[in-house]
Amino acid sequence: MPQKRRKRADERREDIMAAAERVFAERGYRAGSLAAIAEAVGISKQTLLHHFQTKEDLLVCVLERRDLRNLEIVADLGLTTEAMARLVDFNLDWRGLVHSYTVLSAESVAEDHPAHEFFTARYDRSRHELADNLRAEHGDRLPGGLTPEQAAPLIIAVNDGLQLQWLLNPRGVAISELFRAFLATLVPGEPSART
Repeated sequence: MPQKRRKRADERREDIMAAAERVFAERGYRAGSLAAIAEAVGISKQTLLHHFQTKEDLLVCVLERRDLRNLEIVADLGLTTEAMARLVDFNLDWRGLVHSYTVLSAESVAEDHPAHEFFTARYDRSRHELADNLRAEHGDRLPGGLTPEQAAPLIIAVNDGLQLQWLLNPRGVAISELFRAFLATLVPGEPSART
């Protein structure tokens, strides 16, 4: 495939994923149709299916794309408490991403949802990596008294819960400050407040 044609195809895939992210965030996966995504991009459903064979393929690509963005933010830190706090700060500028993630992760609790395996593996991986990093930084007990295995799912749960509350009331929930205050109860002195 010539380079110029390949570049256009890559740009089209990016456009489709961006539109899918918006449609899935607004309507959820099940109600977000391929026709609506194609319309948002200004292409036919058939053209969309040329780039993504199924709606499930598109969903997984959207989720992986979001995770790649997050990894770029924390590449130098790994999954640490500081990295988690930076992701919260980053997400303040990407409400649509947080919205789509929240909707899709909630929908994926149904075992027949196409993102069920993705989110199950993602949460397992996140808990283990965060626990490993906490252990490397603080040993078998954090200053607040929890083990890394106890703290990791709590940190993730508080992050996800604050994101949901922030989506419902952006002005009433100071997500960055609250998340950092929670982390300070587990690991006093970390991470520093957002400036």
